[in-house]
Amino acid sequence: QVQLEESGGGLVQAGGSLRFSCVASGRTFSPYEMGWFRQAPGKEREFVARIYWNGGSTGYADSVKGRFTISRDNAKNTVYLQMNSLKPEDTAVYYCAGRNTWKNAYEYWGQGTQVTVSS
Repeated sequence: QVQLEESGGGLVQAGGSLRFSCVASGRTFSPYEMGWFRQAPGKEREFVARIYWNGGSTGYADSVKGRFTISRDNAKNTVYLQMNSLKPEDTAVYYCAGRNTWKNAYEYWGQGTQVTVSS
């Protein structure tokens, strides 16, 4: 079983930056893909970014493209999300997640970490 632990959330002014870390533990951790999602109050959870664990290819939601960067450190079982030029509409709970094959939905999730961007 895989556990994900996120850190790095907080309160920031518009235009500021934050960096999330998500550390995976569990002896079976060998993901196909890791991703970040977010859920704003009253809204559905939405995709933010993803990275293939082997190879490192990335993908982003249009709303964050050019501002957010996802990366990973395979040796540390850690995935990061660097968020720059933050906007009030980025305010949400952010979740780290992973899946072991492309056929599956995301199988394991972190507990979520709050980001609040003030205008």
